[in-house]
Amino acid sequence: MEYVKFGRTGMDVSKLVLGCMSFGTADRGAHAWTLSEEESRPLIRHALEAGINFLDTANIYSDGTSEEIIGRAIRDYARRDEIVLATKVFYRMRPGPNGAGLSRKAIFAEIDASLTRLGTDYVDLYQIHRWDYLTPIEETMEALHDVVKAGKALHIGASSMWTWQFAKANHIAVQNGWTPFISMQNHVNLLHREEEREMLPYCRDQNIAVIPWSPLARGRLTRPWDQSTKRLETDQVSPTLYMDSDAGIVARVAEIAERRDIPMAQVALAWVLQKDGITGPIIGATKMKHLDDAIAALSVSLDAEEIAALEELYAPRPVVGLAPPPK
Repeated sequence: MEYVKFGRTGMDVSKLVLGCMSFGTADRGAHAWTLSEEESRPLIRHALEAGINFLDTANIYSDGTSEEIIGRAIRDYARRDEIVLATKVFYRMRPGPNGAGLSRKAIFAEIDASLTRLGTDYVDLYQIHRWDYLTPIEETMEALHDVVKAGKALHIGASSMWTWQFAKANHIAVQNGWTPFISMQNHVNLLHREEEREMLPYCRDQNIAVIPWSPLARGRLTRPWDQSTKRLETDQVSPTLYMDSDAGIVARVAEIAERRDIPMAQVALAWVLQKDGITGPIIGATKMKHLDDAIAALSVSLDAEEIAALEELYAPRPVVGLAPPPK
């Protein structure tokens, strides 16, 4: 396993992040395809034994059961101080007022709830899952700063938003002497490259860590376009992210994979890993092969001709995956 510094911090993280949305009780939350705890634990253990030290989850994943599964696995398979543990806050966790969002009240309640489920005193990275249009960003940034000063999080990060929002939040933090964001978890893969326009250059300039979600486009880059899976058939998000015109790019991935005699997943992930400014992609795994392919991709070096072929067919598209402003 390869390790790199996490942005401008001194923290060492593996170049692959284990995404934990795949682990959780299937009848809780929005993901019917998730793995039970019994099914999840061998995958988590395999990732840890392979040297992956960075695990990313969220309070919303399977209604908190992902955090519970991860917390128990870490206690059984690793030392807490060897693990970089990340979770997120924003989406609704309970009905009624203050059950969602990034108000001071919501953040303080949700960090304690996440720590209880994870069975730990702190997380290494506490991330806002999306931008909250209904809460002043000053309130959010000061609350996150206080979470850090209370020792409940070592660092804070953000996920999918407009670059101007991310820059504004960090400017306000620095202006007030509060803790700034040190990472961005955004949507980067061969089928969605809009982040190359502003967000990736901004993060490179500010030495902010970038840990993309869905680097394999929710599996669309790992198999022929017309091949279906249980996740594709039941996932509520995938249909909003990718379009039939992406089939040509997927075919290019297949051509290069066939020439190299390696799985498509390794080609698509190698492209992300070689992208300037990427710290480490977040890998979702529901099979042992998914982890093995991700680890093998670290050794795949695409040449300039292959990269050009993979990128040639991409066309600009609307940015997807962000929180919509209120109507």
